[in-house]
Amino acid sequence: MLHQTSIRDVPRRSLRCTLVERVLRAVCVAAILSAPVGAHAEGLVGQPAPDFALRSLGDANLRLSEHLGDVIIINFWATWCGPCRQEMPLLDEIYNKYKLAGLTLLSINIDDTSERATEMARTLKVTYPVLFDERKEVSRAYEVGSMPVTVLIDREGVVRYVSEGFKPGYEKRYTEQLRKLLNDE
Repeated sequence: MLHQTSIRDVPRRSLRCTLVERVLRAVCVAAILSAPVGAHAEGLVGQPAPDFALRSLGDANLRLSEHLGDVIIINFWATWCGPCRQEMPLLDEIYNKYKLAGLTLLSINIDDTSERATEMARTLKVTYPVLFDERKEVSRAYEVGSMPVTVLIDREGVVRYVSEGFKPGYEKRYTEQLRKLLNDE
């Protein structure tokens, strides 16, 4: 004989665990299904950096390949990203310290429109070029799946280092990698 249990028969504690487990499973499945396939910029390390041309804050178009021979940092960011806001002034310090040694820094905003990005770049007083990837073509080419993403490219145009996300102290990692690339002439 089949015994049916109603929800009233299940102890409250066990019911809560079951509901929590179901919610957690649903959240995990949703996260997995919504994650972009292959969205891991680290897979680009050792590969030639995809070339691009984007409009800059000053309205001029800048092309990555124009900077071949320099060590390049590309930083992907968005206005809604708190860690991006923390990282940008630190990148500006790195840029100002090493630009005479052959460093180029290209900051690529991925917002849908450039207005808020322009305001944020001006508020933070960054001195490096700010580019706009409103159609997300460049961020797709670099397999950007999180914010921010920082990419270091050697003088021959090969991706040598990728960092996804930002926490205070990451700028020291960038500087270590950058020094290796600038001294590798």
